[in-house]
Amino acid sequence: MNNFIDDYRSRELVQKNLDQIRKTVTRPWAIMEICGGQTHAFMQYGLNELLPDEIELIHGPGCPVCVTSLELVDKAVAIASKPNVIFTSYGDMLRVPGSQQDLFSVRAASGDVRVVVSPMEALKLARENPDREVVFFAIGFETTAPSNAMSVLKAKELNVTNYSILVSHVCVPPAMHAILGSPDNRVQGFLAAGHVCAVMGYKDYEPIAQQYSVPISVTGFEPLDLTLGIYETVKMLEAGTVDVVNAYPRVVTREGNLAAQKIIWDTLEPCDRQWRGIGEIPMSGWKLLPAFREFDAEIRFDVGDIQTRESEICISGLILQGLKKPFDCPAFGTLCTPQNPLGATMVSTEGACAAYYRYGRK
Repeated sequence: MNNFIDDYRSRELVQKNLDQIRKTVTRPWAIMEICGGQTHAFMQYGLNELLPDEIELIHGPGCPVCVTSLELVDKAVAIASKPNVIFTSYGDMLRVPGSQQDLFSVRAASGDVRVVVSPMEALKLARENPDREVVFFAIGFETTAPSNAMSVLKAKELNVTNYSILVSHVCVPPAMHAILGSPDNRVQGFLAAGHVCAVMGYKDYEPIAQQYSVPISVTGFEPLDLTLGIYETVKMLEAGTVDVVNAYPRVVTREGNLAAQKIIWDTLEPCDRQWRGIGEIPMSGWKLLPAFREFDAEIRFDVGDIQTRESEICISGLILQGLKKPFDCPAFGTLCTPQNPLGATMVSTEGACAAYYRYGRK
């Protein structure tokens, strides 16, 4: 297995891709990587510094922790603060700042907030604690939607009535429409996230590429994947062609994982969704179908009336839209650090600010 991974981190093979990019590029191009995991990989391996000066990387909003709305974080805090609740979440959500508190603060104040590695672990907790309400913070893009949806299907099948999820799912294609349709848009090409496309395929990206005349390459997260994705995108940009190229064929197919998609459509339906720092994007999220509303934590705990207040200093919204870089923020590395974050982009392991702080801080 290690040899397999090493192949995709081979200095020699990556250098060949970089040489091909240099031979191909003749003018400046701005390319957005959708996923925060890709942003971290670019910074971790120094690929951003090895690319030709003509290539500008714009960091996209593809971090589910970063784009989870302040309203939903505040709802999570409100639910987790209630007696008789076991609130479960992935670890990086605990430090995302809400208007007044984060989930760590709730836990410090004796709230029962637990880190889990999957929604099925949360469902197991609900079965083991029938006298407690167990809530799972269901965040993520299309990648995590099948497992979160499956936990609800399983809860219904097993008649587990003390389990619910706080749904914060967002979808990539509507966000791409929002970015490309903005009057401030600078993106000329996209690197699509391989793990999202592993679930959903890339057929939905084809009309986006044609509508906005923007080439898209589906790519993974290793240095060889990322440089190949850049090369394929630059080739199309230089030739003036528009297409969706699958540069991650060992994982991704055009149609995606049909079994996983069925789980999603059996449980969830599209809805408008607030993206933190960006605002509402129509039909960019998922919510539970009416048949599963009994598992909707927002309804179960009646947390609809939540007032939110963002930090006046944090510019994470502009960073998520690709309009600013982390270094442009006056609080970066001083008032805002991973230990004391003002915004979610400094908290998440996939956040652009956290990547710059760890790998590229000036």
